[in-house]
Amino acid sequence: MRKVLDTLYLASGVAAAVFLVAIFAIVLAQVFANSVDWVIARFAGNPIGLVVPSYAEIAGFFLAASSFFALPYALRHGSHIRVTLVLMHLPHGVRRFFSALVCFAGAGVSGYLSYYATELVMESYEFGDLSPGLVAVPLWIPQIPIAIGAGILAIALVDSAIRFLQDGTDPACDLGAGSE
Repeated sequence: MRKVLDTLYLASGVAAAVFLVAIFAIVLAQVFANSVDWVIARFAGNPIGLVVPSYAEIAGFFLAASSFFALPYALRHGSHIRVTLVLMHLPHGVRRFFSALVCFAGAGVSGYLSYYATELVMESYEFGDLSPGLVAVPLWIPQIPIAIGAGILAIALVDSAIRFLQDGTDPACDLGAGSE
């Protein structure tokens, strides 16, 4: 089971990286189009108006996907910001309990978000909602990564809490690590 979960978190991180590369590619394409348009305007007098349709909107969709897919991967690698002002003053056993409690609470919030994001995907699909840009993207498509990423984050938080309660060595959920 450990290997399956670690593979899931890694796949989520890879998906986040792929969406970041996609943002780079679409913005680079628009910069290239602007550059070609500028050169044409300098030599021909009038720009021809080269654009990548809805590039900003699509880059925004990719950013949301990348952000939500990166959350579980970042959690498992201890990259999330932690506020340990209170926890660092607690005894180890109490700190361990509260750290796990925080992970379970985060899992509840993430699960709630995932559930309602999935509901939003279904509703957008049912009503045929489209983005308002030049390229009318069905909104359920860019909403799917939000639901999936939040769901994987909920799984990662529960996994972290359980591992921490079992042996106290899970750095992803040890909110008081390094304070002794």
